Amino acid sequence: MKKLLLILMAITAVYSVDAQIKTPQPSPFSKVEQKVGLTDVVLEYSRPSMRDRVIFGDLVPYGRLWRLGANANTKITFSTDVTIGDNKLKAGSYAIFATPNETSWNVVFYSDASNSGLPKEWDDSKVMAMVNAEVYPMPVKIETFTMTFDDLTSSSAVLGMLWESVYVGVKIEVPTDDMVLANINDVMNGTPTGNDYYAAAVYYLQEGKDIKQAKTWIDKAITMAGDKVAFWQLRQQSLIYAKFGDKKGAIAAAKKSLAAAENAGNADYVKMNKDSLKEWGSM
Repeated sequence: MKKLLLILMAITAVYSVDAQIKTPQPSPFSKVEQKVGLTDVVLEYSRPSMRDRVIFGDLVPYGRLWRLGANANTKITFSTDVTIGDNKLKAGSYAIFATPNETSWNVVFYSDASNSGLPKEWDDSKVMAMVNAEVYPMPVKIETFTMTFDDLTSSSAVLGMLWESVYVGVKIEVPTDDMVLANINDVMNGTPTGNDYYAAAVYYLQEGKDIKQAKTWIDKAITMAGDKVAFWQLRQQSLIYAKFGDKKGAIAAAKKSLAAAENAGNADYVKMNKDSLKEWGSM
């Protein structure tokens, strides 16, 4: 009995030693970090490859829930609340699953991201969002399962899924505008700096908001900068004036920006200002 115990202990010791030989994983882990507006999004997933296999309708059957990758759950983490389809998701981590079909996928965001693969017991109460996404054929084969953040704007991104010869995208919306407007309101009720006025003015221009207010703020920013005003600040002032309908003021600001850009040797801003001046009939 004692001899048998010693043998079992020896076997256990052998198998408890970590492997010294490291080999590549067949479905390597990937971590993608993306800023969408003011929201940090982190995607973690494993990436299987085709390896001469038929994927959709075979390795990944149609009409059956799939872990969307390999190994542990594909997981996405949001630093703020987001909107997917008609569903609002709280900041936090979610597992993503999909049921592929030939013309569309049913993509699910599941509140329990701790499973290894599919949950042993599915719980509908943990489904936080369910989106039906159209399948788009790809002109080339995608060997390795790939997830991307596409069509980035200040308020949204499309979570792309590509493999074999298909692309599927799910739009994710973030509350950038609400966050920025609240921040602008707080700062403007305090002691804003010249950079604060500049940032607020440019945001209003880019997002199509009150252009009169944008003009007031950009003028304050330029005044506060004094003789240290930069060519990129003057460039934005010219665009705001043009949007406001003050072509004379836009041309004057663009000429100042052009001269400063030429002095700084910035070819991009030189070209942009020349193009605008030509558009406004001043060159």
